[in-house]
Amino acid sequence: MAKSSGAGKSLVHATLAIHEPPTGDSPSPGGLIKNFSFQFNPAQLSLSRQARWQDSDSAATRNGPVPEFMGAVPRELSLEIFLDTSDKPDDNKVLKQVESLMKCCVVTDASLAADKPSPPWVIFQWGSFSTARFVSYVSSVEASYTLFSTSGTPIRAACQLRLHELPHATQGQNPTSGALTAQRVHRVVAGDSLQSLAWQEYGDASAWRAIAEANEIDNPGQLPTGTDLLLPATSEVRR
Repeated sequence: MAKSSGAGKSLVHATLAIHEPPTGDSPSPGGLIKNFSFQFNPAQLSLSRQARWQDSDSAATRNGPVPEFMGAVPRELSLEIFLDTSDKPDDNKVLKQVESLMKCCVVTDASLAADKPSPPWVIFQWGSFSTARFVSYVSSVEASYTLFSTSGTPIRAACQLRLHELPHATQGQNPTSGALTAQRVHRVVAGDSLQSLAWQEYGDASAWRAIAEANEIDNPGQLPTGTDLLLPATSEVRR
């Protein structure tokens, strides 16, 4: 799987927006927990959908019973996420990223506190590929660690994800991000900083941490020109 190179500043990377489950009777995901950015775009996506039919018990037809349509089955999406920090063998980022994916199958603290326990809801998105963009839950995560540092820390892994559509959720309103809450993507230009973006977006420079968390930025002092940043909705920013 090739790593993005020189022309990569214009390369659109796939992301997995991880949201709190909805509160109350809302059909839309809750606040953004994490925006998981793919280090490498998927080499393959498997998308499936089925229609459910049922045979009726009728003896009146010569060639067998006429099936009855029972409804459409929600879509399923299978994909692989490849993680690699072999150029930084002392980095434990691969371990943390796998843990964050595994947590997509675990009940969130916020949903427990609201007495509506549920794992996160997620939205896979990859540029203009709208067919594969829908609200879903993660039914399974399988991680294969394939390379380790001398200290035993995983530095390469392949994660198999299976996503199941949540059919009653409202479709995304923002064609850029595909997420359900009001948020947008900003492409970094010369002179941008997290503090300046937070001031422009929220009127509060101290809200830069929300942008850093949403985009997994470990060093806020390094903000390469051409990087696409997800700017969380104002309602999702904790001040």
